[in-house]
Amino acid sequence: MISKSIQSCREAIYRDLQQCRRGTFKLFADIDYDTFCRQAHPDFSPVGWHLGHIAYTEDLWLLQRCAGLEPVFPQYHQLFAADILPKKQRVFLPALPEVELYLDAVRKKVLDYLEVAPIDEQERLWRFIIQHESQHCETVAFVLQMHRKKEGRHDTDLDTDTRINSLQDRGIKQQKFPIPNSQFPIPNSRCPITDLAIEIPGGEFYMGSDAAEALDNERSRHLCYLEAYSIDRYPVTCREYRDFMESGGYQNPDWWSADGWKWLQVEAVSQPLYWSENPAFNNHPVCGVSWYEAEAYCNFIGKRLPSEAEWEKAASWDATNQTYRIYPWGEEPPNGSLCNHGNNIANTSPVDAFPKGASAAGCYDMLGNVWEWTASTFDAYPGFESYPYRGYSQVYFDGEHRVLKGGSWATFPQALRSTFRNWYYPGVRQIIAGFRCAK
Repeated sequence: MISKSIQSCREAIYRDLQQCRRGTFKLFADIDYDTFCRQAHPDFSPVGWHLGHIAYTEDLWLLQRCAGLEPVFPQYHQLFAADILPKKQRVFLPALPEVELYLDAVRKKVLDYLEVAPIDEQERLWRFIIQHESQHCETVAFVLQMHRKKEGRHDTDLDTDTRINSLQDRGIKQQKFPIPNSQFPIPNSRCPITDLAIEIPGGEFYMGSDAAEALDNERSRHLCYLEAYSIDRYPVTCREYRDFMESGGYQNPDWWSADGWKWLQVEAVSQPLYWSENPAFNNHPVCGVSWYEAEAYCNFIGKRLPSEAEWEKAASWDATNQTYRIYPWGEEPPNGSLCNHGNNIANTSPVDAFPKGASAAGCYDMLGNVWEWTASTFDAYPGFESYPYRGYSQVYFDGEHRVLKGGSWATFPQALRSTFRNWYYPGVRQIIAGFRCAK
């Protein structure tokens, strides 16, 4: 007889698998074959490859390695494996309906296996597979954003009403925004965002997670001591970042580290990748900045980036009750009234648009909207063990990758929590990334 707890876990996995897949297919609605196959940037695969890779990974780990079944559509395995073809050779793809057929064929067998799988032994792997799909869908979202930018139709160049109407015309349901009179974005003249720093008292807190959904780099949960510090209530906004730009921030080496200045001379940029002059976005977080740009801005205003531990404590620790929160607001899973995530808006939102999602410390937008660069390099926690394979996290403990926290507007709820860790090279600016300051 199956215990209630195991059956409940099985049902939760089923719901997450299906919810995640609906979000996946929504991303590919009405996409043309050229966009499906074309690279937007040499460092990123075409969006169509990510779709096929999702099916390949689900087949490999759940059907072949766990259920002992033969591969589904083995002719696709060389194309959609992560370690065979270089990215520039991943452009020769089947049509979207064929790749969707591949996903459906794999998923049917996966759901059949889920009914009999030893979930008490495999839960962590099933959770990994769900998050794997979530993470690739986020990559799809920002690669599509790069395509739009190249074609001169980047979303930030549209007024909000036009953008929302466009999404509604395509049948994509919008979440209700927690804003009076449904006005979005909030008129800047009514709510200028000011620099409000929050004091975080010194002391210990629990960092990381040992939950079933925690990825290997989030483990193990451990006590961490921090001295008192301050961290900004909001991420840096476009209005604030404009001051840096207009003060010659991109031309003055005084604000840049040696590596950052060297990067800037090569890249020759003068504004964030996803910058818009539309004043409707003044109170939105700056987006599309590298770690070097974030560091230079902090130097410009006399602050610094928070460490990963400082960021996580401000997001997850309730100092009054000395308790840890899974999410900044508590234990309730993410929804459209708590944060901007899951492509519900498909763009950034004002940094103060989700007051219900504030952390116990009083920080806004700690989850969703934009990823936030931290000062920390990506490294192992105490007790780290690779899972499900060494190449997932361990190979990136090279002292060169920087940690980002918090998720973005494209992050699915299955990969949204205060302990989640993202990592990229400091010069990358194509991702949906901003930052907040500390001192």
